[in-house]
Amino acid sequence: MTDYVSTTPGLFPLPDWAKEDLSDLKGHQKGDLISGDEDAEIAAAYEDAREEVTGVQQEAELDRVSEGQLRWDDMLAHPLAVHDAVDTQGIVRYYDNNNFYRDPVVQGELEFSGDVAEELEAASEFVEDDELQAVLPGPYSLADLATDEQYGDEAEFLAAVAEFLEGEVDAFPAHETLFLLEPSLVESTPEDGLDERASEAIDRVAGATDADVVVQPYWGALEEKVYAHLLDADIDAVGFDFVANQEDNLYNIQEYGATDDVSLGLADGQNTLVEDPEAIRDRVDWVYEQIPVTNFDTVYLTTNTETFYLPYAKFEEKLAVLAEAADLAEVKAA
Repeated sequence: MTDYVSTTPGLFPLPDWAKEDLSDLKGHQKGDLISGDEDAEIAAAYEDAREEVTGVQQEAELDRVSEGQLRWDDMLAHPLAVHDAVDTQGIVRYYDNNNFYRDPVVQGELEFSGDVAEELEAASEFVEDDELQAVLPGPYSLADLATDEQYGDEAEFLAAVAEFLEGEVDAFPAHETLFLLEPSLVESTPEDGLDERASEAIDRVAGATDADVVVQPYWGALEEKVYAHLLDADIDAVGFDFVANQEDNLYNIQEYGATDDVSLGLADGQNTLVEDPEAIRDRVDWVYEQIPVTNFDTVYLTTNTETFYLPYAKFEEKLAVLAEAADLAEVKAA
């Protein structure tokens, strides 16, 4: 029987009190490290906010609980933005929306950092191992968002980013699921040759954990060749953004099949309209009606994108909707 798992892709909005406190703390800058380069008050605010967002997910009864990535002011670029070998420079538009991040310019070897592992260790104090979900940018998206002044070759740089992320994952505490977020596979489609290398890079990162690995592209659908190559990676699930693009995502599954598990982005991570749990459950049924593969081992129900775009109260409501929708799907399947 299919297991329905409620979760999110992470990158949450800050609680309102934390947003206000952090903006008021003197000397706060985007991307400051908790590991001693941050003011103690800033570090404490982030720690309290992390405890709150893990608690909110548990109260909503989500099946997977994310650390929240509240310090990721540079969004998916964060793991490089806080790296010693990287110089964060001018402001860059974050894909095609009204969010921005600092351009991480790689100027040295991408050696082990441990920044994300420390965050996950902190979250693991509040979350059981079989509920904890790690979140990282996928290697292709992280390389795409960065500027390379060290490696000088696109393929070599992608390989270096994959090796860096592999080392970061290897340092993670025990976790049940790893979401690799890969919007650049949609937004900056890799050309011939690079699409295969992107899949190989994802495979390398996925191989660093025993957890279930979900690769979550969003803001559209993957081009056919990119999708076909992604299926060659040793991953557990591919994600589909059914909010932004239904037709092309369905086509990929119909034409090329899917992984044994699947992640369905059925709730809108950017829109403040809160869906009904029954509507999400009905959308699951609709997907099943359109595709030949209906025997997935696990179906992750999630928002289609990160949720940092949402007001905090709406974010909380979306969590509850996802949890209830998964419960409804389980009941109907039984």
